[in-house]
Amino acid sequence: MTNSATAPLPASVLEALARYDTPTICNAMEIVAPERRLIGYTTKPLVCPFPDLPPMVGYARTVTIRSVLQPGLPAAEQAARRIAYYEYVGTGFGPRITVIQDIDGSDAGYGAFWGEVQSNVHKALGCLGVITDGSIRDIPQWAPGFQALAGSIGPSHAWVHAESFGGDVRVAGMTVRSDDLIHADRHGAIVIPVDIAAKLPEAAELCGRRETPILEIARSPSFSLDKLKEALKRSSEIH
Repeated sequence: MTNSATAPLPASVLEALARYDTPTICNAMEIVAPERRLIGYTTKPLVCPFPDLPPMVGYARTVTIRSVLQPGLPAAEQAARRIAYYEYVGTGFGPRITVIQDIDGSDAGYGAFWGEVQSNVHKALGCLGVITDGSIRDIPQWAPGFQALAGSIGPSHAWVHAESFGGDVRVAGMTVRSDDLIHADRHGAIVIPVDIAAKLPEAAELCGRRETPILEIARSPSFSLDKLKEALKRSSEIH
């Protein structure tokens, strides 16, 4: 099963996936790809300062950062690397989601890579948001509509800089490769193998149909254990 995209999916598939929240996509994944039940999604809590934003679906741009140590490169080389980073983030299949691993270990989040400037720049480069185990800041000045899932919120950027980009990263328990398809919202994120992406909306609808009889009786003033048993039976018969 292929995880990274070799060609962009039709926009209609991404739009269909974005109609569902991330927990529903996880439920659908259990039907379509049960072997991924324990892998491919965030397993540690992340801060989401914009919980009302809709789900985002895009291709990963992977980065590692650190902030405790100064960059070891000369200023000119560091400036050139920054341009190369922006070129990487701003090219490739779109829309894109930046996935950043803070490699400062126990000091992860010491300095914020993300704030007013980076959120606006990355939005202009075609990104929908960021998923990071590092910190973010400048919440009131953040780019409108740009989603964020972060390990923490902090005041300073310290010596933060991109250490590498384009390689594998691991954020909040989720391993991501460049160009992986990501679905994320306030709950967390999941990697979607591109070869099953088009099957997930139908599976999500099936999940909803199976939940409906259970929810109807659970919310009914005439709820009883016998009616719950009947609803569970009806749910199990829906295919």
